[in-house]
Amino acid sequence: MTVQKVIKWYYTNLKFNNWDLYVAVSDQGVTFIGSNHKGFSELEYWQQKKGTNILLVADQGGKTDKVITQLTEYLAGKRTTFTLPFDFIGTLFQQKVWREVAKIPYGTTTCYSDIAQKIGHPRAVRAVGTAIGNNSMTIIVPCHRVLGKNNALRGYRGGLEMKASLLQLENIW
Repeated sequence: MTVQKVIKWYYTNLKFNNWDLYVAVSDQGVTFIGSNHKGFSELEYWQQKKGTNILLVADQGGKTDKVITQLTEYLAGKRTTFTLPFDFIGTLFQQKVWREVAKIPYGTTTCYSDIAQKIGHPRAVRAVGTAIGNNSMTIIVPCHRVLGKNNALRGYRGGLEMKASLLQLENIW
């Protein structure tokens, strides 16, 4: 019988202007950035989705401070890049997709087929879309910058309104 190591996700709630997001970090890095106005239940859903060995702990020791600062600066239009470590929990393919998405520069967009090409799987466009849909770190792994053909808004975990808001913030939409 194998005993799984308990992983702690330290979480807090970021409220800034019209933004209300839950944020979680592990000892390795950022694990979760929530969707706007989706509440704590979204964080619980992702915690269960990522593993039964994950324990949610309200941050009382400043573990989320750096991510809160950087997200607030981004949402205020004062930050264009993030300097935060990631703690990706997913398949190797998903992690490859997320790492590529994390490279998309502020103020630019790309499409699913370009991501598939860049990771060396040009025919895996749908799989790329599925991996992007499983990105637990919206905004800092900027899947909002991935558009469909002809620059069409396509699915987004936080909803198309949130995606459009982020693209507008970056003066792309």
